Amino acid sequence: MTARFDAIGLVVSDMAASLAFYRRLGLAFPEGAEREPHVEARLPGGLRLMLDTEETIRSFHPSWRPPATGGRAALAFACDSPADVDAVYADMTGAGYHGELKPWDAFWAHRYAVLHDPDGNGVDLFAALPTPAE
Repeated sequence: MTARFDAIGLVVSDMAASLAFYRRLGLAFPEGAEREPHVEARLPGGLRLMLDTEETIRSFHPSWRPPATGGRAALAFACDSPADVDAVYADMTGAGYHGELKPWDAFWAHRYAVLHDPDGNGVDLFAALPTPAE
C-alpha cells in the first residue's frame, strides 16, 4: 500500500475573503465558490488547494477550534523575476492584504517577501536573483 501527496487543505474563517486573496494570486476557483463550504483549485503539477470553512470542519469534528497562533505553515508562490516579487507584493498590500515581510534579497539568492492570507497563513513570494557575471 502506498500513499501519495495529493492536496493542501486550509481551514478558512471567511470563504469569500480567502477566495479573493488566492484569486488575486492567480488561482482559479469555480464561480459562486464564495457560497460553498468546501472549494478546490487545481495547482500546477496536479496538486489541489482545498479551502474548508470552520463550520465544515466542525460538522465532522465538533471539538475542533482554530489555533490560537499562526505561523506554522506557509504556501509559496514562484514569481518570474525579482521585479515581479516586488510588483505582486505591492499589488497585494495595495489591495489591503497584510504584508509580513517586505521584499528583500535573501542570502539564499532569492528575492523574497511574505504576505498573510485573511486567516494569517504565511504566503511567500520568491524569485531567483540574477547570478553575477563572472
